[in-house]
Amino acid sequence: MRILLVEDDHPLANTMLEMLREDQNTVDWLDDGQQALNALLEETFDLVILDLTLPRVDGLDIVRRIRKRGIQTPVIILTARTELDEKLQGLDSGADDYLTKPFAMAELKARIRAVSRRGTATVQNGLVVGELVLQPDSGQLTVGEKHYTLPRSEFQILHFLMRHPDQVATRRRLEDQLYGWEHGVESNALEVHMHHLRRRVGKATIRTVRGVGYLLDSQAAGQGDSQ
Repeated sequence: MRILLVEDDHPLANTMLEMLREDQNTVDWLDDGQQALNALLEETFDLVILDLTLPRVDGLDIVRRIRKRGIQTPVIILTARTELDEKLQGLDSGADDYLTKPFAMAELKARIRAVSRRGTATVQNGLVVGELVLQPDSGQLTVGEKHYTLPRSEFQILHFLMRHPDQVATRRRLEDQLYGWEHGVESNALEVHMHHLRRRVGKATIRTVRGVGYLLDSQAAGQGDSQ
């Protein structure tokens, strides 16, 4: 997943960045509420982990404003505020879940898994499209009777495509998914990853939409030639 982490406590943010990236996520980090709001209005993320007390724009205001704009990206709120009314305000504003500081990283991981599963087809915690079963926790892919452990880049691409089957993913969207705001992306890197993925899932399963991007065909998923 591509995650936006918004946290102005730098030591905590660095700990979270390390933990989230260990789980094959692409994570962009901001410590300013206005910058976070701008990023959410201009770019696409799979999940937002959002502190409430931020410079310039408060976290609750960020949630209200993106929901008003129709942005439904899942939001997990982090807060040092223990009063029930303030937690309820966060949920009523449109947040999907909240954690009270201090929290265990294992609990945050569990909340991320729960929020990410909502609205997707799962079997034993796996993401399923046709005969493809992807385990987000381990990066394991099952195609019929074949099993693969995907490298991080292939996992990120396939995870996004399986969460949005039969929808065109632009090249820019997939590169953002892979690299976030990092620089130095090789021009042909995406094509190389697609080549390896098609060998695993079948050539017909991932279609090229010329001049636009790629699409995972749910009817062909797991049915095509894997060579």
